[in-house]
Amino acid sequence: MEIYNPELGTSSMTMSFGARPKLLFLFQWFAVLMGLASMVAALPVAGLSFGCYGAARFLRRVRPLRDAYEFLSRAYDRVLDRLGQKVLRDSRDTPALRLMVSLSLTAVPIFVIQLVLGKPRLLLAIAFYLSLYGLKFQRFVRMFSASHLEAHRRKGYFSEKYDKVFGRYLEFFLGYFYGNVPELGRTAHVCLHHRENSGPDDTRKTMGYDRTSRLDFLWYLSDNIWTVLGLAPYAYFKAKGDEKNRRRMLWGMARYYAYFGAVFIYDWRIGTMFVLVPLLCMNFINAITAWVQHAFCDPERPEDYFANSVTVVDEVNFMNEGYHLCHHHRASLHWTEMPVHFERIRDRMREAGSLVFRDLDFMGLFLELTLLRRMHVLAEKLVPWEPMNHEQRLALLVKRTSLKIP
Repeated sequence: MEIYNPELGTSSMTMSFGARPKLLFLFQWFAVLMGLASMVAALPVAGLSFGCYGAARFLRRVRPLRDAYEFLSRAYDRVLDRLGQKVLRDSRDTPALRLMVSLSLTAVPIFVIQLVLGKPRLLLAIAFYLSLYGLKFQRFVRMFSASHLEAHRRKGYFSEKYDKVFGRYLEFFLGYFYGNVPELGRTAHVCLHHRENSGPDDTRKTMGYDRTSRLDFLWYLSDNIWTVLGLAPYAYFKAKGDEKNRRRMLWGMARYYAYFGAVFIYDWRIGTMFVLVPLLCMNFINAITAWVQHAFCDPERPEDYFANSVTVVDEVNFMNEGYHLCHHHRASLHWTEMPVHFERIRDRMREAGSLVFRDLDFMGLFLELTLLRRMHVLAEKLVPWEPMNHEQRLALLVKRTSLKIP
């Protein structure tokens, strides 16, 4: 296996900008510092999210509360269904509309209230984090999926009548609150990641890393900050001579940096709690997602996206995000059609040795693969194309992560 050199990710980006080699050391340590800071920032947010999830599960046992919540939720869904018929290009995207409305009624007013009050309020920060990430990070997962699919819509979610006001509402407005630089979706993801398919030139590639190593993930997390800040995609387009997308990335970065700087100038404490922490959390969660979505490369065909794109099937599969290979194969396909497309390409997936896991989401895959290194658990959840016993499944996973059998 090729052992990852921590200089590669940072140096390729800095050299694209023409930075002096002597400055490489500073760039590397800045990246590592940001990687460590991302983990530190994500831990309390995760504790809050999962802690409130446990409290919510306990409260669901109280029947009057559960019944009231389900009644209000059904009423809310009916209103949004009718609204979706009027404002969306495709009414099947109503789940994304629900997310947009929910965030607009929670995160946005909380942020505005904090700015008006001036002095940072801890309770407002807690409410802000819960509105962004939800219980068990479920709202972030929904935001990730909805904005991901929005990036692939040439005209966004909204119909022509509303597009001028709400066009790309997730990426170009709500994304600021998550620390998501504009154009990372429409430009970097669509025109870079889907062009390279996690190959050698992809800024999100995992080739060269041991996907079962916590230390390697730290290096990957550190390098990922250049993508989250938009600098690595910008350098990619600059190196490729792609002026249109280079200018798009530059304009997106300029807008986000202006927002970041303006809030910090207004009050550095508000900037830290409401802008910096979400940016660091974005780096951490974005790195986890990219790390596992293409974690199982075939050593004989490392650039074959049919082999390195993972499919996970779980009860909570918002907008069918788990059908990751189907999305790479037909990025423009509507998310509701992914399960059918999965059946359509089964034969090709079988030939390529595509990996499919059941009863698992991407966060669970990261926990089992990298943090806990429990290959036997992943072997149990693997759905093989041909009959395989547990040892054969384990050997396959070991091969695809270049891990020696103990």
